Amino acid sequence: MITNVSLVTVWSLDQERSRDFYVDKLGFVVNTDAVMGDGFRWITVNHPDHPELEITLRPPGPPLDQEAAAFVRRELGKGHLGALGLQVDDCHKTFQELSAKGVEFVQEPADRPYGTEAIIRDDSGNWLVLVEKKEFRPLDAG
Repeated sequence: MITNVSLVTVWSLDQERSRDFYVDKLGFVVNTDAVMGDGFRWITVNHPDHPELEITLRPPGPPLDQEAAAFVRRELGKGHLGALGLQVDDCHKTFQELSAKGVEFVQEPADRPYGTEAIIRDDSGNWLVLVEKKEFRPLDAG
């Protein structure tokens, strides 16, 4: 039986720089940083309060073929890839804190039916959505 999601992948154009971004700017911690066979580097980070969910910072490469890896790199460069949704207690406060750390915002905090949302871009171009949830009842489908 599946019990939970334990690993998600975020594409990284520079694993060291990505590790530093997620740790120094977003407050994550390094879970694993190991060099495996053929120079492959496995880096995972996680939120300190949620070690059960690791984020692997993975460069576009094998098992992707060269064409697919080049496509991912191009899309990252264009800022077209979404990566994670991150819950925050106070979206406006988090906006101020991360802006002071030099984090690039694609969208400043904005009210949505489900809460307050802001969008940041990580060091590789991935979009990360910050959401301060509020009680929300979707419209009935019918």
